[in-house]
Amino acid sequence: MTSALPFDDFRALLATLPDPDETAAARMRTLFAEAGAPNRSLGRVEDIAVWLAAWSGRAPPAVNRPLVAVFAGNHGVVRHGISAQPMEATAEAVELCAAGGAAVNQACIASDLGLKVFDLALHLPTGDISQEAALDERGCAATMAFGMEALAGGTDLVCLGDLGVGNETVAAALFAALFGGSGADWVEPDSDAGLTERRVRAVDAALAFHGAHLKDPLEALRRVGGREFAALAGAILAARMEKIPVLLGGHAALAAAVVLHAANPFALDHCRLASLPDRTGPARAAARLGLMPLLDLSIDHHGGLDAALAAGLAKAAALVGSGMAAAVKR
Repeated sequence: MTSALPFDDFRALLATLPDPDETAAARMRTLFAEAGAPNRSLGRVEDIAVWLAAWSGRAPPAVNRPLVAVFAGNHGVVRHGISAQPMEATAEAVELCAAGGAAVNQACIASDLGLKVFDLALHLPTGDISQEAALDERGCAATMAFGMEALAGGTDLVCLGDLGVGNETVAAALFAALFGGSGADWVEPDSDAGLTERRVRAVDAALAFHGAHLKDPLEALRRVGGREFAALAGAILAARMEKIPVLLGGHAALAAAVVLHAANPFALDHCRLASLPDRTGPARAAARLGLMPLLDLSIDHHGGLDAALAAGLAKAAALVGSGMAAAVKR
């Protein structure tokens, strides 16, 4: 991709998104009806299978190479005491995944999922969004491109997650920038009132500092987002261009999805929300996007766990569809 400005290529992609395969979706609905499951008697299991068929172009669908991709980043705004954890906890969480000891590792084993965890320059936190841009345009575009390339190697279901101390506050800043409102509208109240106040103050400072620049979704991403947010946006966009279904897990993936939706309201048609966020702000953001979660487990844990668990359901739905279709042919 080459152009005069780093974001131009992404704007061009967002303007020319591929459509789902409606023929495959219709074929999947017909197969369910022929197999004795008319009138959506299988409920959302049928919906998931039809969604997989529409975006894979295969009816019945198959999930043979699912990938859980977790992106980890650090944020300069953490210096304002917006997290109960130190910044070093991000690297520790990455190391735990690498050692196989994180919750997401076990969920991947249970459903036979591939797992990749990407360290996005944890030694180099982004700019403090309350008084400077998180990234410059070139750096943000490069990180989006990295997220796109992370899917190289072939996969038929992308499951996204994140790791990053302070990224709930960064997600709140993106929600406020793109949906409107103040920090108090999007920051989740904590039992520590001082912590909540510092988070709200950081978001409000970011909104005031960046002002009208935040009306442009990609500018909002680079100014008040972070590396994991940019990489997640790139991964979601790459999956769309390759017509691969996506499961969104965690606050950062949801915020990245908000950015793409603001740029093109049809940008998330290939996505489903893994689980209902256990926080009011992200739940409101999901509702604004019209994303209904596959699971509701009250998981307040990032790192791709919810996406991995939802992938197990997606794999089962694909098998239900293929098994019932095979029975029809006999």
